[in-house]
Amino acid sequence: MKNITSLTLTLLCVPTINAFAAERPNIVVIMVDDMGFSDISSYGSEIPTPNLDALADNGVRFSQFYNTGRCCPTRAALLTGLYSHQAGIGHMTTDQGMPGYRGHLNSHCVTIAEVLRDAGYFTVMTGKWHVGSNNGCTPSGRGFDRSLNTPAGGLHFSNQTGSKGGTKLMLNGEQVARDDPQFDPPWYGADLWTDAGLRFVDEAIEEDKPFFWYLAHAAPHFPCMAPEETIAKYRGKFMKGWDELREERYARQIESGLIDESWELEKRPDEIPAWDSLSQEEQQRYDDMMAIYAAMIDEVDKNVGTLVTALKKNGQLDNTLILFLSDNGGNAEAGIKGKYDGDHPGDPHSNVFVGRCWAHLNNTPFRMYKHYNHEGGTATPLIAHWPAAVSPRVGPDAWITTPTHVIDIMATCVDLASAKYPSQFNGSTITAMQGQSLRPLLTGSGNFAERALYWEHEGNAAIRVGNEKLVRQKERGDWELFDLAKDRTEQHNLLANNAERAETLRKQWDEWAQRANVLPKPAAKKKQSVKKNGDNGKNRKQKKASAPPANESAS
Repeated sequence: MKNITSLTLTLLCVPTINAFAAERPNIVVIMVDDMGFSDISSYGSEIPTPNLDALADNGVRFSQFYNTGRCCPTRAALLTGLYSHQAGIGHMTTDQGMPGYRGHLNSHCVTIAEVLRDAGYFTVMTGKWHVGSNNGCTPSGRGFDRSLNTPAGGLHFSNQTGSKGGTKLMLNGEQVARDDPQFDPPWYGADLWTDAGLRFVDEAIEEDKPFFWYLAHAAPHFPCMAPEETIAKYRGKFMKGWDELREERYARQIESGLIDESWELEKRPDEIPAWDSLSQEEQQRYDDMMAIYAAMIDEVDKNVGTLVTALKKNGQLDNTLILFLSDNGGNAEAGIKGKYDGDHPGDPHSNVFVGRCWAHLNNTPFRMYKHYNHEGGTATPLIAHWPAAVSPRVGPDAWITTPTHVIDIMATCVDLASAKYPSQFNGSTITAMQGQSLRPLLTGSGNFAERALYWEHEGNAAIRVGNEKLVRQKERGDWELFDLAKDRTEQHNLLANNAERAETLRKQWDEWAQRANVLPKPAAKKKQSVKKNGDNGKNRKQKKASAPPANESAS
């Protein structure tokens, strides 16, 4: 009788557990690396992305979603729901000694995986990690049940050589050979991360658990490379050049309702040559660089299709929230000419950076690039698809225009998973979530409160309150004030006639910076004097203020 009673109770409990799980969606967050605001077709690109378009057409699109302007900080903010300095990654993964700059996720934050795993989710991570593996912070140690990842980024082929050729591959926290037969080498990264994640998802389904999957593609981050047959599709497609292509993207963005026609397209900076001024040989070089970059986006889009098809086949698609975004704006590292090195640029042994000229196209219609807190550095597409709860919204008036931020993803996951965000975890006090759930915007039901948004990276800084944005380029740069309702491309600095308001916003930013561990900043490293041919360093040319930072290979 005791056994029968126990069995009866167990059977009674099973439907309750399954019903509860069915009410909570699976969540898949797809992040790409170094992709600009306008690089997918639903955001204006000439690069066809039919699978992402299908998600957008059957879901919702955000026009004013933000990242942090750089890879590591965005990943930290996404995973923790905190501003990146609060999580310990105000810069990159070097420990600089100050609380906001420890170079790894600290003990005062929790990851989405840690929170959702405690709520009964099966947690999966594939792709680029880059939040402190060098300091002992790994996916396995931060809540992920299954993971296949690289410690940082830039690995695209199993047989890749060059600057990223020594990149390790980690399976569930243990190093594994890149040519291990279980991965069916030779492989391309976008395929590997998707296929491995789907196998992990199968485990979740077998265990009858909802799943959270963080899919962090390494594409289209440098060194740009892709399968030759995909690159070949795009050769010659960019011979119009960045001037004409940018005008075409701008026109499509206006037509789709993504941007307001009153927002001026930023003029080509003087440092970027007019396309028509280039020789035929130079144009072909640039065309091939962009063809390689486009092929990487094509490969990501193809794998979005693979993911969606698999989820549909196993009956999971309807109750899965898929979010797609980029970690920062287009990458202008490597300067005007970019890099185009190797016997066969685009293959696993080459070294290609698209450079500043194409980054200007990537970020249409905005100013600046990765690293910066102007819109070109921090604006990202966000596509959300969830058939069970999100009704498709299409047409010029269908864009979600509310300013939102990568810190909101944690709050959204906690809300939808019926999870509890802890105040204590593993003996440490946990910093309160900084974001808000996107549920009201996704479903059209409920209120999304207005709030200020903040940024800081490498001295670049910004605050947005309503449609007002105060932004600074570099620590000693001048602040600029913009009305983003009228001028989201940041062409008309209003500070001179609004100095008092700008000062109020500056003080508000400074109070946040003190609160959020932006300050104190680490001491600047002393620069060694270079003496060469009688030069004491006084005669070296100074970089222009608007020039992007030199390449940092780990970024």
